[in-house]
Amino acid sequence: MAGFVSHFTNRLDAKGRVSIPAPFRSVLARDGFEGLYCITSAHCDAVDAGGNDLLAEISKRSEAFAKLSPDHDALAVALFGASENPKIDGDGRVTISEMIKEHTGITDQVTFVGLNYKFQIWEPEKFREYRAEAQRRALAMLSGQSPAPSQGEPS
Repeated sequence: MAGFVSHFTNRLDAKGRVSIPAPFRSVLARDGFEGLYCITSAHCDAVDAGGNDLLAEISKRSEAFAKLSPDHDALAVALFGASENPKIDGDGRVTISEMIKEHTGITDQVTFVGLNYKFQIWEPEKFREYRAEAQRRALAMLSGQSPAPSQGEPS
């Protein structure tokens, strides 16, 4: 498997750092990205993180809009201007920034969730709740039913 898979929960240390799971570090190393690309998710209380594959997907989406247009600029601000690029230290740790803490509600533990070309950073309890809803929606989609909108989604 070449992408990010599974989920892991790790504790923040006294300096606000957390170890990125070894399998995720291996994917980032193969990807060749220096550090980590992080952006708040527009869909949930998580932060999307990854390397070149995530950036390529974001770039592909933004190329659908004419450069220097208001739509392109708005998308670029949301996807690039509101992002962070934290460094990973020699022990595989990354500092959880205030932006990440504020968006996710992380205090002392972090759950990393693999989504193939990217992974997400979650507060563990919020992830448990989201995972239950995601499993319900996935089962409905697989059975050919249209899943009911989640809280906050238009009907």
